[in-house]
Amino acid sequence: MSASADARRPPAPRRSLPRSLNGVKKSPAGSAALLSALGTRAAPRQKMAPGVKALWGLKNVMVLLSAPVLLLPLLLLIGTKESCCAYVIALMAVYWCTEALPLAVTALLPTLLFPVLGIMKSKEVCMQYLKDTNMLFVGGLIVAVAVEHWNLHKRIALRVLLIMGVRPALLMLGFMAVTAFLSMWISNTATTAMMVPIVQAVLDQMNNREAEALQMLSGGEEVTPLEGDKQDGKVGEEQVTVSGLGVSPEEAADRTRMCKGFTLCVCYAASIGGTATLTGTGPNLVLKGQMNQLFPQNGDVINFASWFGFAFPNMVLMLALAWFWLQLIFMGFNFRRTWRCGVLTSAKEAVAYRVIREEHRRLGPMCFGELSVLLLFSLLVLLWFTRDPGFMAGWATHLFNAEAEYVTDATVAIFVAVLLFIFPSKVPQLCFWKSHSTGEARHHTATALSPFPCPALLTWKVVQKKLPWNIVLLLGGGFALARGSEVSGLSLWLGNQMSPLHSIPPWAIATVLCLLVATFTECTSNVATATLFLPVLASMSQSIGVNPLYVMLPCTLSASFAFMLPVATPPNAIVFSYGYLQVSDMAKVGVVMNIIGLLCVTLAINTWGRAMFHLDTFPTWANATGM
Repeated sequence: MSASADARRPPAPRRSLPRSLNGVKKSPAGSAALLSALGTRAAPRQKMAPGVKALWGLKNVMVLLSAPVLLLPLLLLIGTKESCCAYVIALMAVYWCTEALPLAVTALLPTLLFPVLGIMKSKEVCMQYLKDTNMLFVGGLIVAVAVEHWNLHKRIALRVLLIMGVRPALLMLGFMAVTAFLSMWISNTATTAMMVPIVQAVLDQMNNREAEALQMLSGGEEVTPLEGDKQDGKVGEEQVTVSGLGVSPEEAADRTRMCKGFTLCVCYAASIGGTATLTGTGPNLVLKGQMNQLFPQNGDVINFASWFGFAFPNMVLMLALAWFWLQLIFMGFNFRRTWRCGVLTSAKEAVAYRVIREEHRRLGPMCFGELSVLLLFSLLVLLWFTRDPGFMAGWATHLFNAEAEYVTDATVAIFVAVLLFIFPSKVPQLCFWKSHSTGEARHHTATALSPFPCPALLTWKVVQKKLPWNIVLLLGGGFALARGSEVSGLSLWLGNQMSPLHSIPPWAIATVLCLLVATFTECTSNVATATLFLPVLASMSQSIGVNPLYVMLPCTLSASFAFMLPVATPPNAIVFSYGYLQVSDMAKVGVVMNIIGLLCVTLAINTWGRAMFHLDTFPTWANATGM
């Protein structure tokens, strides 16, 4: 398809995310389902032959039946506890990679196979599915659901975009900064599903304004910028030369490149932003849970404050380099043009500013419920940061944790989550027993105050609909696998097999492993990737005498670097469904994004990460495991 044809393609309608896919993190089949649910035709496909189509439909059945049989030698020929645990892990890895079963269902297999194979008792296995880390995840997501339910995330996004401005470079930076910030606290999928329609509306209005200008100029009319769409008191007085009603190939190519750049920046920023906080994406929570599982004496080395101190600078650096790369590939070297240095605001920019301002105006003033959610959200972040900041004693150190660690980040998350079900959504009417005789008084009371008792900020019905319960089971399955590896002795055996690696520099080991994880996560769930790799990496680190965090931290971040394929993560699938991108576009840009991610992680782990976590030394807590 030519560039001009792409440019004249009718804009895709806005789509809302289906409830069943809300909160999904990442999986190839899940992303394919997302594309299907959005009703997309991302790229023309050739029809399969009937026989091939029938075989493809039986793919899951073939994997389900053949994988257990092909892995049977581990049980029949070896028959040790280690080989039995390896059988379960290999089987789950195959099911996770192929999506032959839903991710959450595969995560439940240890509850069946560990007791049957004599690895762990059923009671011990089931206890792994609701640990402190799971409660941290649930509490954090309940707060995120409240933010999304009250549309607070959209208000924040539009306000920041109005502040950043609509010059091409600043507009892209604004979209990326807002998406990354929101993705730190709410689901990457929900963030992308909210931001892409805003980007689409801005692009549609800019293109429509250009089409109107072409028609008016072709008829001899003069185009003037819209009144009231002034920014910084200046409006452009550009002149446009047009031959006929068409668009020149150069203009069409520029328009297509801009659409690709603005849509790609949202999904990339969502993936990058989720790495900055402990609750931002699943792999971060897998790391915390595995650290507590494998190294129970680690002294809470990974908590919200310490993770943020390490990951947030890395996120900012990655976001800046990603923005620079997208500017370079889609808008070229002409910084005077993209930044509009010394140029008055054009009519297209004025229209973009008007669209964002109109979207913000439709939200109206902040209501009592939004203010309450914002207050509780701020309280949660403040309590997380000050509980145990690391460089000084936190509020929980002397109040609750003097003898033992009674209060954790999960305690704080659940506390604020409970408050959301208590705080009223409207200003309560204190004197509810008083009756008003006049109709005017009744009207005033009905509009300004709520009846008693007034509804809470959040209801369980909303939470049950929007909370991704499958991730809770997926995390639990990972903890069960880690515990089974310890009990069976598989972790110790794997560590001994990797002892020859002690002759290789640790930085080289970490770099190669990050590359391996980043490649693996392109076609597998990021949570499943972290779940499979982290216990092995912990055993390897112990066997070669390297601080486990030196390998586990960068590999955890690398599990979120899924930039190359539309099916790699739901944010990529959502962006791809709008029809501006081809797979080759995402692959070419994404491979450089992966390189940027690996370079940033390598820099982080060898500079401020080394100082924060004392990565030069082998810690005492790594000498003993939870066995």
